[in-house]
Amino acid sequence: MYKLLSFDVYGTLINTPPINVKAFRLILEQAGTSNIDALAFYQFWESRNIVHYREPYRSYREIGELSLEEAFENFGVVGGTADLIERYFELFPEMQLYPDVLPTGRYRLAVVSNIDDDLLGATRLGWEFDLVCTAERAGGYKPDGTLFRYLIANAEVAVSEILHSGQSQFTDMVGGKPLGLTVCWINRRSIDLHPSVPPPDHIFPDIRSLLPLLGI
Repeated sequence: MYKLLSFDVYGTLINTPPINVKAFRLILEQAGTSNIDALAFYQFWESRNIVHYREPYRSYREIGELSLEEAFENFGVVGGTADLIERYFELFPEMQLYPDVLPTGRYRLAVVSNIDDDLLGATRLGWEFDLVCTAERAGGYKPDGTLFRYLIANAEVAVSEILHSGQSQFTDMVGGKPLGLTVCWINRRSIDLHPSVPPPDHIFPDIRSLLPLLGI
C-alpha cells in the first residue's frame, strides 16, 4: 500500500528531550538566570518557533535566535542575547536515536524536518535516506504545508502511497493532513490531541509499534 515512509526527525527518530534540557539549562546559566526551569523555557521557545514557521521564510537558525529573544523577554531575563542559541546547535552531534528506531529495507525512506541542512547533517541518523526534505530546501516549514508540498513534489509516488510519521501535532498533523497525507502520530509522551488539530490516521507510542501496520 505504501511505497515511501517519511519521518519527522527531532522527537520522532531522535531522542531530543535530554539535549533540549541540557542546552537550555546552559543557555540560562550563561544568561545569569539558572533559577528558571529549563524545560518550561525550552517549551516556550519551541512554541514561538511554531508561530514563526508560518511567517515569510527565515532559516531555522534565524528563527531560533528570534524565539530566544522572545523567551528571554517572556521570562524576564535581562542578561541573555540571541547568539546564545548556538549552545543548543553545538549539541546536535550529541543527539541519539531512540532505541526503537530500526531501519527497514522494504520501503523507500524520507525525512521531513523543520531544520537547516547543516544542522541535520550534524545529527547522527545512522543511515542514508532516499529523500531529504528540510525547511531550507523547501523554503518553508511544516505548519502551512510548504515542507509537505516539497515532500509530495519529490516523492515520485502518489500521495496515497506516502506514510508520514511524526511527533508534533501542531506541525506534522496540522501541515500534513490537509494535503491528504496519511499520518501516524508518534505520541511518545501520551499527550491529548488538541481540538484544533486534524486527527491522525494512526496513533502509536513509538516507531516500533507501527511495524505491524507495514507488515514487518
